[in-house]
Amino acid sequence: MKLYYSPGACSLSPHIALREAGVKFDLVKTVLQTHTLADGSDYYQINAKGQVPLLELDDGARLSEGPVILQYIADRAPASGLAPAAGTTERYRVMEWLNFVTSELHKGFSPLFNPKIPQEAKEVFVARLRERYAFVDARLEGHDYLMGQQFSVADAYLFTVTNWAAGVGVDLTGFRNLEAFMARMKARPAVQDAMKAEGLVK
Repeated sequence: MKLYYSPGACSLSPHIALREAGVKFDLVKTVLQTHTLADGSDYYQINAKGQVPLLELDDGARLSEGPVILQYIADRAPASGLAPAAGTTERYRVMEWLNFVTSELHKGFSPLFNPKIPQEAKEVFVARLRERYAFVDARLEGHDYLMGQQFSVADAYLFTVTNWAAGVGVDLTGFRNLEAFMARMKARPAVQDAMKAEGLVK
């Protein structure tokens, strides 16, 4: 398999999941500003959306959209426990979290990366994100991860987008459960390996 990624982008979550699953894969770096690969080729020729992540399967088929890719990885390695079995209530809970992260957090951060957004508008988006994080923080009370004590692909996604907060001025100080979650995630070997491979940490 090949994972097309950009350092620190939302593609970090399937990168973490692949390492957690112990699946063999190759990393292909994408420059999102120019939509090119390291060799200068046009990324749009590979993914018409021009976005990461993109997972190219061994048969050449390609999957896009992070939450879908995360579930595919989990299903490729069921013994890893990255997601509960399909059809179970617990699986739908993971899907619920994946949808929450993608719609309420991930997309909430998107305007903050746009330098043309006025400061007044940014303050609205930041306030909304803090409201969403208050919900997450409350759900993490007494739990190591979103699903309780079991790590899942939803945690990889939450960690990835929350990692953007400091860089775009979203102050998450005071969310002690979330802070403990982030520290717990950073201690996971797969997370450390993925971040090192992307050049995010030494």
